[in-house]
Amino acid sequence: MNFGIDRLLAEPELRRPLEGKRVALLAHPASLTADLTHSLDALVASGLNITAVFGPQHGVRGDLQDNMMESPDFTDPIYGIPVFSLYGEVRRPTGQSMSTFDVLLFDLQDLGTRIYTFITTLLYVLEAAAEHGKAVWVLDRPNPIGRPVEGLTLRPGWESFVGAGPMPMRHGLTLGELGHWFIDHYKLDIDYRVIAMEGWAPDAAPGFGWPDDRLWINPSPNAPNLNMARAYPGTVMLEGTTLSEGRGTTRPLELFGAPDIVARNVIAEMQRLAPDWLAGCALRDIWFQPTFHKHVGQLCNGVHIHAEGGFYGHEAFKPWRLQALAFKAIRRLYPDYDLWRDFPYEYEFGKLAIDVINGGTGLREWVDDADAEPGDLDALAMTDEDAWQDARRPWLIY
Repeated sequence: MNFGIDRLLAEPELRRPLEGKRVALLAHPASLTADLTHSLDALVASGLNITAVFGPQHGVRGDLQDNMMESPDFTDPIYGIPVFSLYGEVRRPTGQSMSTFDVLLFDLQDLGTRIYTFITTLLYVLEAAAEHGKAVWVLDRPNPIGRPVEGLTLRPGWESFVGAGPMPMRHGLTLGELGHWFIDHYKLDIDYRVIAMEGWAPDAAPGFGWPDDRLWINPSPNAPNLNMARAYPGTVMLEGTTLSEGRGTTRPLELFGAPDIVARNVIAEMQRLAPDWLAGCALRDIWFQPTFHKHVGQLCNGVHIHAEGGFYGHEAFKPWRLQALAFKAIRRLYPDYDLWRDFPYEYEFGKLAIDVINGGTGLREWVDDADAEPGDLDALAMTDEDAWQDARRPWLIY
């Protein structure tokens, strides 16, 4: 199959509107062609006039491990063009950076989860382009976790850099499709184009979103494989807790644990509470010792989520519900457990990180309510999920 960048390079008629224009590229380390050439190098070699580069969270080079680690602006040492950070002194493109181009090519690999900040960067770029009269083209790439939808919708007033709009945690769209939804939802007047993929089959085995003829390249430092991407709509919530999400191990955001829990008991309680929420994967109790981040140097007992191989059921796997159930099980087993981490997540002050991540208080309140049952959360989520299925339908390209 061909991604948007591959088609743009292979089909001269697609590039023709860019001739004579100043072109900017928004990219990261996974912005590669089918032969693993970086999009910047390939676009320059094609003869386009690339006048600027923009980098999202973790930078164009993907060199910054943790969240809330800012990247500076710099000059590209090979091409001598400015590289502007959209996760440094600013999150939105400034007037100065917007003056360097006529058309911006947006070429980022996404993970299909609302909280992944590349989504918000797309919105901010679209808003800035509408304000400054610039064009934006998305060179589309797969949503690696396919079309399924899951989670509570972000509530009004909870917008943030990890919450670009009222969508559930797992949105089931490509970035090109999301751009169309953003433009409609926020009523933006902009010259917008999607260079669509060719041959993407989001419901096809074995990848169910990720094509088996393309290598996985980390779109961010702690996104090492497809299993992580599948688990991420749930495991990202661990960033708002005192539990380790596996940062400082070789399998980040595929597992959770702490020095003071008994993983087998947690799994057993999850199975007792809502066995249906554990379908489509295998859970394995493990031991790990993070080399950095939470519980650094401490031996943790935890749970590894395997949504891969013969254990994976694409339609059955519900990562957001699974992780919510893990929190509920820990609250049942350890009623006084200090679960919620209190710090300004993505510079949001005065709000608990778990609420910022979920775009509201509903998930946390369900976990902490001793009388709340899995069916209560299921009913809330299903209402939001059904509504999003309808809202996104006009923007599906594939």
